[in-house]
Amino acid sequence: MIRLQDVCKSYFLGDEEVKAVRGINLEIKDKEYVSILGSSGSGKSTLMYLIGLLEHPSSGKIFMDGKNVSKLSDKELSKIRNRAVGFIFQSFNLLNRFTVYENILLPTKYAKESLDFNFRDRASELLNKFGIWDRRNFFPNKISGGQQQRVAIARALMMKPKIVLADEPTGNLDTKTGNEILGILENLNKEFNVTVILVTHEKDVAKRTRRKIYIKDGQIVEKYL
Repeated sequence: MIRLQDVCKSYFLGDEEVKAVRGINLEIKDKEYVSILGSSGSGKSTLMYLIGLLEHPSSGKIFMDGKNVSKLSDKELSKIRNRAVGFIFQSFNLLNRFTVYENILLPTKYAKESLDFNFRDRASELLNKFGIWDRRNFFPNKISGGQQQRVAIARALMMKPKIVLADEPTGNLDTKTGNEILGILENLNKEFNVTVILVTHEKDVAKRTRRKIYIKDGQIVEKYL
């Protein structure tokens, strides 16, 4: 499904070049449940942005379903992201001016083509699935962190994506709630048949995935120390 070929990504801080990702070769297959494990500054978030088509590689190629998407325009990438990729973040990234229900519907507002499903029925299904139906008219800052992350997961699934990228999804949650969220992510992979890629610095979180990818100094390594 996703293949990175000799991918590098550099940034400039003033005149200094920072090589965040260096020569990554990686394949993630359809319906896998994998983790990208690395410490702060290892390049794991940059790798996630590349896989999620939020960043262009400085060099190398990225293939999605066999198509080279590395050189597509931002507009073309945005269209693919909207339909194929769902994002879950540590800080939830919900908009407090919108209700829970409206937050879940947000991806449909950015769709560039007609939808092949009833978005209201889809939102209602997800609200019920994740136990937040009774919170649908609340604003995000009026519900708990665990409930906010459930809203974020529902939003990520709204467009029926092939891939869900979760960036430190338990980082702002207590242990009990974090375990509940990890259980939901495991079930997404099983019940919704989506590829789940979990980015974390915690070994205990990563060990719950079926495959672990270790990254250090912008490169994939054999073992995470």
